[in-house]
Parts: sequence; structure tokens; C-alpha cells
Amino acid sequence: MPLQFELCPGRMIGGSHPCFIIAEIGQNHQGDIEIAKKMIKMAKDCGADCAKFQKSELDHKFSKRALERPYKSIHSWGKTYGEHKRHLEFSHDQYKELKKHAKEIGIFFTASGMDEMAVEFLDELDVPFFKVASCDANNFPYLEKTAKKGRPMVVSTGMQSMETVRRVYQTVKEHNQNFTILQCTSAYPLDPKDVNLSVIREYQREFPDVPIGYSGHEQGLYITLAAVAMGAKVVERHVTLDKTWKGNDHEASLEPSELKELVQAIRLLEMAMGSPTKQMLPCEKNCHDKLGKSLVAKVAIPKGTALSLDMFAVKVGEPKGISPETMQQLVGKKLNVAVEEDDSILANMIE
Repeated sequence: MPLQFELCPGRMIGGSHPCFIIAEIGQNHQGDIEIAKKMIKMAKDCGADCAKFQKSELDHKFSKRALERPYKSIHSWGKTYGEHKRHLEFSHDQYKELKKHAKEIGIFFTASGMDEMAVEFLDELDVPFFKVASCDANNFPYLEKTAKKGRPMVVSTGMQSMETVRRVYQTVKEHNQNFTILQCTSAYPLDPKDVNLSVIREYQREFPDVPIGYSGHEQGLYITLAAVAMGAKVVERHVTLDKTWKGNDHEASLEPSELKELVQAIRLLEMAMGSPTKQMLPCEKNCHDKLGKSLVAKVAIPKGTALSLDMFAVKVGEPKGISPETMQQLVGKKLNVAVEEDDSILANMIE
């Protein structure tokens, strides 16, 4: 499998393609579809490639007792966890409405399928790719069924061991060649000491035929930028319209000004990464012409003299002479003209 593939129609990832930036809206919409639409527009306006949500079929994701347990958190939208989650869950028709809105705006739209039935719905919704949340990275029946759908996949690996991630790779790759693995630590907000960006390098070594990315829950922009500099081909960050809103994710999310700055910084960084070929560039010519050093005569050298290193000095000369890096090659060669002390030694002076 090549290290690059089409994640969304017309949008390649991996290789030398730009980093794919996912704005994770998740459930930061507060259960309000109009807020969700504003957030999709915000993601587009800030330059993100994709607006992503989280889709659950609650009776398939949670047991009855899990839904019935009291939920007294300051972030709760109901007396029980089930009431809380139902408040935040959009219907199938609402998802169709959101997808249509995203298409009209011109941004890719998808969601994490938080259970197998949610994946079935997202497949019917015709999302461009499936996002696998960290909580399902070790759910191998889910991974196999999702991979068999044939859509590209983005797999987060929070809460997993390297042994598990190897098995994730093998399970998905058996059925689907087009997927990316994201380094992730599942804490909100994420303390920098727990980010472990070095895992990106480990993933790149372990899975050289798969683009590697980063899903971040830290505050600020610098760590995500570092991930891109390390070669992350997909980045995902949670976004919000207001960090003070009710909900666990808002504190670890980016507000619009931060998302816009992150996107701009990533694009600037990608430009700055440039080519691995080291050479003098056209933009350096003026500096080289003005300050580049060359060989001058340290002493007066008569015509016909065999050159030795002690006859050379390295200075900014006028005119510019022979490059100092070649002085060893001149030893023993003779001058066809006399050169005065401090004059440039030019190529046409050498026999």
C-alpha cells in the first residue's frame, strides 16, 4: 500500500500532501442543531478540512444500567446519564441536515461511529471516511466490520498499548488498505507531560506504509504544531464556540481564533518544511554576492608559482574568486599570471 491515499473525494493525505485538519465538534454543540451549524461554518471559515461529530445509537453503545445511573455532574444535561446523552444526540434526520449544510458550505463532514449501529448509519449517510474513536480501538469485531465497509479510516489510539496498536494495524490492513493511525492520549485537558509525541516516531517506524497523525486534547497550539513538524499527516483538535460552556470537552477545545491561528500556523510550517535537498537557493544569491567569501592571495604570488595552502586567505573579495572549499584541489597547480597580495584568485588564473 502506498503511504498516501484519498481520504475524501479529491483530497489525498500522506506523502507530500498537506496535513488534513479535522475540527472535532463532537458534542460541543450542546444538543442544539443551530449551534452545530454555526460550528460547521466556523470550522470552514477557520480553514479546517473537515467538521467531525460523534454519532451514537445509545442503546447499542451503553447498557441499560449505564444509561439509568444518576448523573449529577455540573456538566449534566439530565438526571441520568441516559437523559444527558439523549439531550446531546442528534437524530438521523438531523445528521442528514448537518451533512447537507456542510456540503453547501464546502467542508467535508463525518462523525465517529461510537458503536456498530452508528457505523451502519454513517455508511448509509455516505460519509467520506470513518473515524474510529480511541474507546473502540481495541474493539476488534467493530474494527473488522468497519474496515470491511471499504471506506477510508482514521483510527485514534488513546488508552491503548503498542501491542494492541499492532493488532489494530493488522486487523484493519487485512480488509482495508486506506487508513491512518493517530497518536492520542485520552485526557481532557491533556497535561503536556502525558502527550508523548515520541510515539509518532515509533508509529512511523513500526507502520511505514501508513500515514501517521495526531489527535490532541492539550491546551494551546504548540504541541500540535510540533506533531506536524514530526510528520503528522492528519491532526484532529476539539473545537468550541465558548470554552466556558457546560461540557467536559470545552476546556480542552480551541475557540475560533485559536483554530484559525492553528490552521494558518500549520500551513506556514508546511511551507517552511520545504525540500530535504540542501542547496544554495535563488533567494540567497544577493547575500552570497555581497558576503560570500572566496580565495585571495595572502602574499604576492609570481607567475608560474606552484600554489600551496599558506598562500591563500579567505575573504570577501572583489571580484569574487574561487570558492574556499576547493582550495585543497589547487595545491601544486601554477598561476599563469602574477597575483598581488590581497587580490582575488580567479579560475582563469590557474594553468
